[in-house]
Amino acid sequence: MTSSPALRRALLLAPSVITITLLIGIPLAIIIWVSFLLRGENSGVNWHAALNGSNYAKLFMEEDFDGTMIYNPGYALIFLRSVLQATVTTIICVVLGLPVALWMSGLSKTGRDVMVLLITIPFWTNLLVRNYAWLIILRQDGWATAFARHIFGPDVELLYNDVAVAIGLAYSFLPFMILPLYAVFEKFDWRLLEAAYDLGANRRRAFFRVIVPMVKPGIVAGSMLVFIPCLGAFVTPALLGGGKTLMMGNVIQLQFGASRNWPFGAALSVVLLATMLIVLMLTALVRNRRRA
Repeated sequence: MTSSPALRRALLLAPSVITITLLIGIPLAIIIWVSFLLRGENSGVNWHAALNGSNYAKLFMEEDFDGTMIYNPGYALIFLRSVLQATVTTIICVVLGLPVALWMSGLSKTGRDVMVLLITIPFWTNLLVRNYAWLIILRQDGWATAFARHIFGPDVELLYNDVAVAIGLAYSFLPFMILPLYAVFEKFDWRLLEAAYDLGANRRRAFFRVIVPMVKPGIVAGSMLVFIPCLGAFVTPALLGGGKTLMMGNVIQLQFGASRNWPFGAALSVVLLATMLIVLMLTALVRNRRRA
């Protein structure tokens, strides 16, 4: 007896659905459930507590000495800092990655393969080790700080501030911007650029009117690959920020670690995940409208 097409599709999809459910769906459901519970007496979770939204209220409110709830923008500011830091990192990666990918596409096949290898080599080393290397480069007596002080003055500090975090994040995620852009440039029809020059366009006009619109899908893909991981980054801000520039990833790590407030950490994780999903949905919506 021949099975129906719908049944065959269901059987083919069953292993993937089961794997996604076990490894992603169930853990995510547990995190969401924990976010509506209360902290235990000493640590962990009070599994017998009634579901409530107090952990989400802590994002904007805190309990005063007399028990009243007052507005506390601390966590909201950290969230905004995370979004701003991720945005700045994405812009830096676009500015640096676009000309590099454009230059790579003009190389010979061997040159392109070598450059792709060089770009991926940093991934052979753990992120923690690479960030420790930046500690040596950006420290007070490091060559980068000495060079910056020679240009901008003796008061320049490149470590334990937002600048150091932006440098570390841009270095960590720049390959995620270059590779999608390179994939688009590799298929680029250079005759369009020659036609723009024949019609009187200079290099600047040809770049912004021909190249940038054609590689926009690569820019969008690279921006998502950079922006979303940056929102949840915690290793780079912890090391290069020195605890002075907390991001959402650092706060979540502290709640599950030193503070032992798992429900609040779960609530922060859910908010961060929801933000990422909103960004992805808005990107897909804009892309679909442009196609229509």
